[in-house]
Amino acid sequence: MKRFHFILFFIILTATSIQTGAQTCKPSGGIRGRKPPPGQCNEENDSDCCVQGKFYTTYTCSPAVTSATSAKLTINSFQKGGDGGGPSECDNQYHSDETPVVALSTGWYKGGDRCHKYITINGNGRSVKAMVVDECDSTMGCDADHDYQPPCPNNIVDASKAVWKALGVSQDNWGDLDITWSE
Repeated sequence: MKRFHFILFFIILTATSIQTGAQTCKPSGGIRGRKPPPGQCNEENDSDCCVQGKFYTTYTCSPAVTSATSAKLTINSFQKGGDGGGPSECDNQYHSDETPVVALSTGWYKGGDRCHKYITINGNGRSVKAMVVDECDSTMGCDADHDYQPPCPNNIVDASKAVWKALGVSQDNWGDLDITWSE
């Protein structure tokens, strides 16, 4: 009888582990957009500004990181006065658009655990290494701290112009590209 209980316990434990590993990242909530004060939303790089009353989904997680994590590459200026807003979260500094740097969605940013680490981005038949310097906040937005831009989706690698150039993407196609990335 003890053996039966042990086998049953093992089966339940295994099934629970498999189910837990297979869980996906689900929305954690949402916020309502607020209209930015005049001149307060920087639309450089075709950045979106929040729309009054629009519902924006928020996330505290991102999809699991693998050896080829699927993501959307977006463009961001990390320079002072750019559409990235304030200085980078990792070092409270601004970074040149000519330096390959990125911001990761909240779940991938991991509370800063990936700060100053390099990731490899694959897209457009090329690859580039870029340093993580910021969080693309998936939990908040539509306020002054976020330049009145909506929260980031949970699968974003927000990259400097240098990353887009290194991937050989023509400038008229900058802004949204399916990529993979790895640590």
